[in-house]
Amino acid sequence: MPSYVNPEKCDGCKALDKTACQYICPNDLMVLNDETMKAYNRDPSMCWECYNCVKICPTQAVEVRGYADFVPLGATVTCMRSTDAIMWTLKFRNGTLKRFKFPIRSTPEGSAVPDGGWSTPSDDLSSTALFTEPESLGLSEVAKL
Repeated sequence: MPSYVNPEKCDGCKALDKTACQYICPNDLMVLNDETMKAYNRDPSMCWECYNCVKICPTQAVEVRGYADFVPLGATVTCMRSTDAIMWTLKFRNGTLKRFKFPIRSTPEGSAVPDGGWSTPSDDLSSTALFTEPESLGLSEVAKL
């Protein structure tokens, strides 16, 4: 289901140039209302349901209506993001809470190597070889046509 913004929780990311949900939305659907200083999803029918906005919102104002196959009718879904995990909380109609915590990193934050540990790429921009070829394929050289 598409995301939506709870205006009671949204602070417009303290009126910065761009809100976190605007920055992360791959379809540019999240916008900031200049009058209320609250974000909103301008076209829910175009939402890709990637939940990036839900995960990044610092005030947990962006929510989703979960699909019936994982959230029963009337339940709500919220998420809380930390540096190493995301916790999804489902609140059922009867008040029961279920929490699911998933890691979001396989390495400590800030320790990822940009080139993946491979050698420095060549400066030959006209080359058809990919960055890690032929090393990643276990070849001595790339085949030429």
